[in-house]
Amino acid sequence: MSEVKVSKGGTKIRNVPIAVTPEGFWCCPSPVVFQKNLKTQHPLNKSKPPPHPSSPPPLPSSGESIKKKPITNSHERKPSSPSRAKTVPSDDHKTPASNVAEGVERTTNRNKSESLPKKVSIEFGESGTSDMKVVLYGKHGFSVKLNVHKGVLVENSSFFAERLAEQESDVASLQILECEDVEIYVECVGLMYSKDMKQRLLKQSVQRVLRVLKVAEVIGFSSCIKACLDYLEAAPWVGEEEEEKVVSSVLRLQSEGVGVNPVLKRVSSQISRPPKDTLSHIVELVLKSNEERGRREMKSIVLKLLRENNSSSDCDSSPDICYETIYASCRSCLDSLLSHFKRATGPEFSDRPMDNQDPIAKQIALEADNLAWLLDILAERQLADEFALMWVCQQELAGLHHKLPAMTRYHVSCITARLFVGIGRGELLPSKDTRHMLLQTWLEPLTNDYSWLNHGCRSFDRKVVEEGIGRTILTLPLEEQQSILLFWLSNFLKSGDNCPNLQRAFEVWWRRTFIRPYAEPRVNQGQSDNPMTS
Repeated sequence: MSEVKVSKGGTKIRNVPIAVTPEGFWCCPSPVVFQKNLKTQHPLNKSKPPPHPSSPPPLPSSGESIKKKPITNSHERKPSSPSRAKTVPSDDHKTPASNVAEGVERTTNRNKSESLPKKVSIEFGESGTSDMKVVLYGKHGFSVKLNVHKGVLVENSSFFAERLAEQESDVASLQILECEDVEIYVECVGLMYSKDMKQRLLKQSVQRVLRVLKVAEVIGFSSCIKACLDYLEAAPWVGEEEEEKVVSSVLRLQSEGVGVNPVLKRVSSQISRPPKDTLSHIVELVLKSNEERGRREMKSIVLKLLRENNSSSDCDSSPDICYETIYASCRSCLDSLLSHFKRATGPEFSDRPMDNQDPIAKQIALEADNLAWLLDILAERQLADEFALMWVCQQELAGLHHKLPAMTRYHVSCITARLFVGIGRGELLPSKDTRHMLLQTWLEPLTNDYSWLNHGCRSFDRKVVEEGIGRTILTLPLEEQQSILLFWLSNFLKSGDNCPNLQRAFEVWWRRTFIRPYAEPRVNQGQSDNPMTS
């Protein structure tokens, strides 16, 4: 048992749950011991019940003036008669308002005295079997007295060994001032008496073991540090915040020469295999998967992780990680897509029933979806300029496009739409010739598939695509803008909603051409400035 001593109000004896060892010491005291004792010593939030009418009035506090004492003593005397009350001298006479003021002041002083932090002292261990004391002073006047054995401290802690070596041989007490974590300090000293520290730490949380590790590091408790590292190496870390705390604590120990490699192997690898090979293998597995749901989910996850890698401030060279890998996969998918188009448009395939055409249609949709995913990766990393050039060079694929049904070919138009969106957003900046060829080669196939894109593609955003097409057109010279927009106008007047709505780009071109031309011939400008000519 231990005794909690409170300086004011006498000494209260409380039972503290401590498992005493045969040596007369405790084994890892309960984490709630300190919290319960502190809570009981500071009941500031609990309102006290009003005093019973028969109870005596409270004694005056030491801060009250001498004039208040006669008033307090008058309550202890028997009630006087009215005539007797009138004979009280005028200077001692108090009005009801002054009585109320004195009561408020007295209550305020009492609340102030109660709000002051009380000194709490807990004692652990058997004083009869120990040969020295360690006193820990925490916050708010909280202190703990530990009855310990010098031999145990010197054997397990380099800090205590040095302190005791500096003192006289018969030193009986050591004081640790401003102890930040008294509870864990007591637990670390208790672990010095434990025969199986790993078993004691087994039921603890990662956060608590990190606290134990910090105190063990301060007092030089090497066997406890090793037990904590073994625990952290085996226990799961929940969340990124907890992982960062573990890694930072372990790295601090590594700087001091403590072996922490087993723990750090979770977050660092010593394999010399370049990241390109690993990323290439992941991309290859995703592209070759035939399971629709798994492939779709992994494409989303990989794209999200690459975005995080690209946005991190400490990865300046990260865009070079998958440049060659992604473009090699793009070329492979383009070759496969052209091969499927040739098979689907061949005479031997067109005569087959629809049931036999379904597998090739699925292959076309799969390869087009793979290309769209690779384009998303390149556009996010601002490396899609070469993809745009590769796409405009697919003249043979564009020539075969109209020979397939719209329900089979519209997946290819999704790639064209994504390129227009990327150019409109500034994610890729291909050359003028590439932009012009993209519009000449692929705008008409996109227009022919527009109805299917609206109804058959869930990810298709009509307004975003139309804005991207219009912005791409307006990046060209004015004469090329005119030829493309006039071609669009003829189709729009025939198809209506089944054609991209480029009215906003058309208005911009109109104003540039007819309302406010920005550049006029210098000859005309010079003639207009000459007063004789005018």
